[in-house]
Amino acid sequence: MSDLRLFNSLTRQIETFTPVHRGEARVYTCGPTVYNYPHIGNMRAYVFADVLGRTLSWQGYRLTHVINITDVGHLTDDADAGEDKLEKAAAANAQSIWDIARHYTQAFWADVKALNIRQPAEWSVATDYIGEMLDFARSIADKHCYQLDSGLYFDVSTVADYGKLARAVTEEGEGRIDAVEGKRNAADFAIWRTTPPGETRQMEWDSPWGRGAPGWHLECSVMGGKLLGFPFDIHTGGIDHREIHHPNEIAQNQAFCGCGGLDVPSHSGANIWMHNNFLVDRTGKMSKSSGEFLRLQLLLDRGYHPLAYRLMCLQAHYRSELEFSWEGLGAALTRLKRMVLLAAPLHAADKVDEMHPKFEPALSKFEDAVTDDLNTPIALTALEEALAMKKVDAGAKRAVIEKMDAVLGLGLLDLARTDLRIRPKDAQLSEDEIEDALTRRKAARAEKDFAASDAIRDELTAKGVEVMDGDPLGWEWKLG
Repeated sequence: MSDLRLFNSLTRQIETFTPVHRGEARVYTCGPTVYNYPHIGNMRAYVFADVLGRTLSWQGYRLTHVINITDVGHLTDDADAGEDKLEKAAAANAQSIWDIARHYTQAFWADVKALNIRQPAEWSVATDYIGEMLDFARSIADKHCYQLDSGLYFDVSTVADYGKLARAVTEEGEGRIDAVEGKRNAADFAIWRTTPPGETRQMEWDSPWGRGAPGWHLECSVMGGKLLGFPFDIHTGGIDHREIHHPNEIAQNQAFCGCGGLDVPSHSGANIWMHNNFLVDRTGKMSKSSGEFLRLQLLLDRGYHPLAYRLMCLQAHYRSELEFSWEGLGAALTRLKRMVLLAAPLHAADKVDEMHPKFEPALSKFEDAVTDDLNTPIALTALEEALAMKKVDAGAKRAVIEKMDAVLGLGLLDLARTDLRIRPKDAQLSEDEIEDALTRRKAARAEKDFAASDAIRDELTAKGVEVMDGDPLGWEWKLG
């Protein structure tokens, strides 16, 4: 099997994956801050991380994948300004912060399941690691931190190559970080945030620096090191984390490990840092501040199968921007339908492990694609070539499709064509009612009673059902 080559954001180079521990792959993914529902752009990061994990498993590595749940410490600005996102959401909804975190964690997990994202080895919850965060902060405080009235701050000048990951360090520091009186450097960030006098937080703990809560960046350093050990293999996240969160996390890791400069990537805490690019929405509904933002549930309510969105993500390389549109989602759904139709005859076939020579070119193309920095667009074309192969044993074909889909995660051998019909949540008719009307219409057409046939069609059209006579995919109808 080909060596796996991955783009390292820290070195800005494609590198061959060499595990820290022989036969193992240890991966940490920055998870959600559970103050609101995730939007579909957030979920692209977890589709990407899932494909990475599936590829590592496919290559035979024993995978340990950790995804964190941030339920404390993340401010409304990604740096050092604003309110804690969980505290703000709890106040706005007049609910316990614990209830807010529980509700949105469950909502995130529902989206993970809908998108066929595999469960990680562990969901690490930030508030379960407060003791470890305090120990970590104590261990670096004397050499790397200083205290202000507002909390304990990390002095970025005490580690080498701060900001190398972002490639955005200037004399003025990171422009998105608001000034805090007393900070030594503009880019210095809070390790521990002290609760202001006269205020009470729902989530706060005693510390050597006063009662308060950890900074957002601290939790990932602590959980990554605790669960995977420094250095681990790969750290992933969205490209927005590359500018502030991950440089700060790296600085903490350097301080904790007593490491030198980032000319040695492992000094950062991970050998490889990987980031997926943005999902772009021209309607402006990607931001949660817009109110009705684009959630996966909105796609489901409009009748789209969630795996159509997964396929939409796979059609673009993870490091490329992906533009969302309803037309693009519809095209991805049509492509998925074609795959499902071609896979349907394989459902009942007994898998044959012996490789049929006809599949070797497609499988070789697939392997070259996924090991070349997870090139899923090319991998999809290889999958389609294998699906379209004719005059081959169904069992051998099933084995190849299973092998490819183990990486892509489209569930082709579990889907039926009826699963992919577009049926909005507010549809006026049930599927049984539609099928009954279509059966009556087919009977009328068979008897050449075209008046009755047209009347049934008009009745269905009036209730939002588009009858697709002669549909080459055999879907017959959809609800619009």
